[in-house]
Amino acid sequence: MNEIGHLKIAITSNDLLQVDANFATAKQIVIYDVTYDEASFLDVVQFKGGGKGGDGKRGPGGGGCSMGDPTGGASVDQVQLRVDAMEGCAVLFTLALSDFAAVKVKNAGVFPVKMQHPREIDEVVEHLQRMMQNNPPLWLRKALGYGVRNPDYLIEREA
Repeated sequence: MNEIGHLKIAITSNDLLQVDANFATAKQIVIYDVTYDEASFLDVVQFKGGGKGGDGKRGPGGGGCSMGDPTGGASVDQVQLRVDAMEGCAVLFTLALSDFAAVKVKNAGVFPVKMQHPREIDEVVEHLQRMMQNNPPLWLRKALGYGVRNPDYLIEREA
C-alpha cells in the first residue's frame, strides 16, 4: 500500500517520453512516485521485442532484476510479465488494454486508466496532481489510501 498522499504509478511507453503504448505490447513500463506537488522517477522496466517474447529488465533504479521465465522461452505470458513489473503501483496509465489484461491488472490492485490518445508523461503527471488537489474521484481517493482503516487505532473486542 502506498503512503497516504503518495501514488506509485505505472505508464506504458515506447519512447520514455509519453504514454504511447498498449499494455501488452509496450517496450517499457515507466514508474513514478507522485505526490500533490512533486513527482519523481523511480524505475523503468524494459521488455525485449515490445511484447514478442523475451523478459523484462529493470533499469538503473531496479538493479537489473530480470522478470519472467529464466529460460527466455517464447511461452512467457507477456500480460502477467507486465503485471508483475507493476508491483506496488496503484494506477496504470496506458493507451489500450484488453479486457483480459484489465482484469489481471485490477486483480493485482492496480487501477487501469486508458488514455484516448498519446500524451506526454509530464502532462499526465500534472493532470493527476490537479485531480489529487481538487476533490479527487473515488478511485483516486482509494488509490491514495484514504478510508483505509489503520489497525493501530482499532479497538479489539473482548471475548
